[in-house]
Amino acid sequence: MAGKRTFTMIKPDAVAAGNTGAIIKMIEEAGFKIIAMKKALLTKERAGQFYEVHKERPFYNDLTTYMSSGAIVPMILEKDNAVEDFRTLIGATNPKEAAEGTIRAIFAESIEANAIHGSDSDENAEIEGSFFFAGVEKF
Repeated sequence: MAGKRTFTMIKPDAVAAGNTGAIIKMIEEAGFKIIAMKKALLTKERAGQFYEVHKERPFYNDLTTYMSSGAIVPMILEKDNAVEDFRTLIGATNPKEAAEGTIRAIFAESIEANAIHGSDSDENAEIEGSFFFAGVEKF
């Protein structure tokens, strides 16, 4: 199923601001089918496991603290060309550089609190989706 699925996570800032429904609406209107979704809280340890790839970076501690600061909404999405199309929909990591009408341009507070995560490759989409949805059909 390479290329047909991606992983996303609405981050604590967007959930706390009450933007979950509006973000999900944008995702569905862009043609993505939600395969799995839940609301969850990450412990700092679990956030550290998810962001293990960044462990040696200077922002790792702040990132794991932020990601464990409130509820998140992880989802597995399906659509042809899922990863690339979703990255376009969410916009640049820095909301000041995000194209008009993208999720981050509309909902992000800052480069750190940028509303949503989107996998950057088919391989990472599978890894990240499996992290949150181990029992879901083969990702």
